[in-house]
Formats: sequence, structure tokens, C-alpha cells
Amino acid sequence: MAPHSCRPPGPAGRKSPQTNTREPIIQEPESSEPEATRRDAGVTESSRANRGWWDRNADDYQNEHGTFLGDDRFVWGPEGLDEVEAELLGPAEDLKGKDILEIGAGAAQCSRWLAAQGARPVALDLSHRQLQHALRIGGGVPLVEADAGALPFADGSFDLVCSAYGAMPFVADPVLVLREVRRVLRPGGRFVFSTTHPIRWAFPDEPGPEGLSVSGSYFDRTPYVEQDDDGNAVYVEHHRTIGDRVRDIVAGGLRLVDLVEPQWPSWNTSDWGGWSPLRGGLIPGTAIFVCERD
Repeated sequence: MAPHSCRPPGPAGRKSPQTNTREPIIQEPESSEPEATRRDAGVTESSRANRGWWDRNADDYQNEHGTFLGDDRFVWGPEGLDEVEAELLGPAEDLKGKDILEIGAGAAQCSRWLAAQGARPVALDLSHRQLQHALRIGGGVPLVEADAGALPFADGSFDLVCSAYGAMPFVADPVLVLREVRRVLRPGGRFVFSTTHPIRWAFPDEPGPEGLSVSGSYFDRTPYVEQDDDGNAVYVEHHRTIGDRVRDIVAGGLRLVDLVEPQWPSWNTSDWGGWSPLRGGLIPGTAIFVCERD
């Protein structure tokens, strides 16, 4: 999963990695801590900032979360909802022979699982460094470095498209991505994506009790931006309400067929940034949108 292929951060600020669960990887330290703010950030600025952020932080991300994600597991979010059980793309036996695009694939964990089911996945990510981790793990899944808003594929190339915390939380124009997904989907195809549950934007990004009190307006769509000393964005995340997401899906030419809000399972005792058993037992942390192209 990218909270997968993309980390599920939070609008109140990201947490620095605390543990290494994979082999150490050399990485250049950041020069200074960025300033967290709320301000406008457009398509180009968001894409440039997030490409750089993931290139700089892919090592720490895979170190910290690699064990949870596994090398060939398809997890939809920090709760640990597994596609083996969820079957949001359909029964595993029906995936054989399907052409599938994973957007925001990170180290291609989900794509590797899809390949094991007999599917023909392609793993796409904005970050070159994330895809280097996919090469490090191996598995032979085709890798593509590209922006989700400009998919380098012909019309009707895929039966299914999926994105586990990939791209959608980070793009300034989600309709642009949704239209691109519709374009590359074949008629009757399905797009399933997970993202931070919109209600979380009203709460501090903290796993403990301090993360249970409303601290801001759910209706404030101002992007969360981390910027350097010169005011250049180095990380951007965009908030959409539930209603916004539904309207975006319709505007993108797709049809919403399900909205899944995973409950926190008793077996998962781990925190992931602002995601935790405490918060997960009270308010949803992930929203999964299941869409189809007619």
C-alpha cells in the first residue's frame, strides 16, 4: 500500500520516521525543517513539490513502513484492509489476464500481488526514488515514471486502475486525474482509490487523545503546504470533502458504486503517523472510492 505507495500524512503535519524495519539506505539529510502553512498551491507547484518530497523521503518511508506493506501485499490503508479480503477490484481469481494500472505505486507492492494473481499490472509513480525501491525488491513488474494527470498510455489500455493512497491526496486538480483514468480504462472498467478520510482534516494529526478534538473547519479546502525558507513548496496535500469527491468522480466521467470506510481491526496495534487504534476505533481514517466507467 502506499499509504502505501504514498504515505498517508495528515493536514496538521507529518511525523519523522522513528524506526527502521528494512535494510538501511544512505540518504542525504534535508538542510532544514520546512515551514508548515495553509495556502493555495496549483497543479504545477503541487506536482513539483511532491515529486521532490518523495524522492528525498522514499528511503525513510520504505524503511519505516516496508515490513507492514510487505513486498507483495495489497493493503488499502493503515488500518490494514487487505485486497485478499476486500475484493474491491473483484475476486482474486477474476484478476487473471487483466491489464491493471497502479497509480502512485511506490515500491510496487500492490502490483507485485496483482502479478501473483495472474494479472498484467503496470506500476506508475511520480517519484524516481520510489521506483528504484521497486527495482530493489524486484519481481519484473513494468515500471513507469509519470504524473497521474498525464498518463502516458493509449485510450482503453486497462481493465482496472487502482491507487492505494497514491496521487489523489496530493493533486491540485483531481478531476484531471479522474478524466485521465477514464480515458485509459476500457468500457466497464473499474477505478478504486483510497485516500485520507476527509473528516480527518478537522482534527489534529495526532494518534493520541489530542487527535480526537476538532481543531479546524472540515469545509476549509485550503491546501496544506510545507515550504522552504524562500517560500517554495516542498510538500503539498489537498483536502476534498466527501461531497467534493463524489462530484469530482462524476465530473471525471465515472460512476461511484461504493464508498468503503474501513474499521480499525483488533489485530492492528500499530500507529502510523496520525493513524492509531485509539482514533481508528472512533472515527474513520481512510475512505476508499469504488468507481466504474460505463
